[in-house]
Amino acid sequence: MTNLHTLRGREQRTAWILLTPALLLLLFVFGYPILRAFWLSVFTKNLATELQPVFSGLDNYVRMAGDGRFWQSLWTTTAFTTASVLSELLLGLLIALVLNQAFFGRGILRTIAILPWALPTALIGLAWAWIFNDQFGIVNDILLRLGLIKTGINWLGDPTLAMLAVIFADVWKTTPFISILLLAGLQSISKDLYEAYSVDGANAWQSFRNITLPLLLPQILIAVLFRFAQAFGIFDLIAVMTGGGPGGATEVVSLYIYSTVMRYLDFGYGAALVVVTFLILIAAVAIASFLLNKYRAKTSGVI
Repeated sequence: MTNLHTLRGREQRTAWILLTPALLLLLFVFGYPILRAFWLSVFTKNLATELQPVFSGLDNYVRMAGDGRFWQSLWTTTAFTTASVLSELLLGLLIALVLNQAFFGRGILRTIAILPWALPTALIGLAWAWIFNDQFGIVNDILLRLGLIKTGINWLGDPTLAMLAVIFADVWKTTPFISILLLAGLQSISKDLYEAYSVDGANAWQSFRNITLPLLLPQILIAVLFRFAQAFGIFDLIAVMTGGGPGGATEVVSLYIYSTVMRYLDFGYGAALVVVTFLILIAAVAIASFLLNKYRAKTSGVI
């Protein structure tokens, strides 16, 4: 017993030694920037009006509480993230279920399905901006040829349509990422479970609900958390397609922070925006992880 305990202690020490370089790298890459942003946030530093930073305490955070543009951008970010992630999860699961079936050309189709995710986001944004162009865009051309509209629709000039356009572009690009993650989870589920369950008289829907979904929850959790963090901090796609317009209708928090720092040179307030956005993101991810893990624990005893 003592030898076993000693062996486990050595293995744990060896594991920590091996992990230390990676942990230090992560601390430097992620920890230092957010600590630096918090330090800058307690200063008033606007290069347009002053050269030296002035300690202001929590003034930047008090200012944020009454900043209507920040709250509007936060609401826009939340709406965009929610719509994108839910759509990508549903479509990604459907695609994964299809690609998990045995059929001719499955390998080629799997390769093609991942291509949108591999393309540069800025390039995709530029392509979709042309696709939704009111005069030369393919969308309007198809609708006109089908007789569904009489004049071209200004997709990126209308607040609601512009939001739908950027959501559609983001869903098109990032759905393959979720589908590949879920496909890997589906392939890890033993076929014997389905065969045994079908012998008991279960249909396809019952097998999906009681076998596939509970066993796929770890991959769903990973996919949702990854995509939530990415969608909440989206910048390049919206910056290229709409630039936050029209009239700020698609201005997400990252675009507002960029404007605050790079256009208005207000580094102190920009740092405060970064800190608050980071804390909101961490809290949202923690809540989502808790709810999904709770649901997983509730359904783990179903099968």
